[in-house]
Amino acid sequence: MAFNMIRVYNDNEKGVRVFVDRVWPRGVSKEKAELDYWLKEVGPTKSLRQWFDHDPEKIDTFKEKYLEELQTGEQREAFDQLKEIEAEAKETTWLVYAAKDETYNHVVILKEALEKGLD
Repeated sequence: MAFNMIRVYNDNEKGVRVFVDRVWPRGVSKEKAELDYWLKEVGPTKSLRQWFDHDPEKIDTFKEKYLEELQTGEQREAFDQLKEIEAEAKETTWLVYAAKDETYNHVVILKEALEKGLD
């Protein structure tokens, strides 16, 4: 499986576009985003997202807690749905997100988990 990542604020790339944040980004219309899916449930919970706050010093703990969240409930269902979307896609699958930080965010962790599997 191969997933690509792109910020919702960047130019749209062709392919299957899946927005993977729980909160809709400011200043972007749904038309401009040109999304095929919005799987908000696959994002980290509000409490985990707020605790992390894109702090690089918290990334290891955040990763551990987020991967735990992806193991059960609605987050696991959305994770499995993402794998199905990619398997059925005839084009590139894009994980679309809003975070400014392109290194320390949940999508980097999500992409790795999708490609390597959950432990």
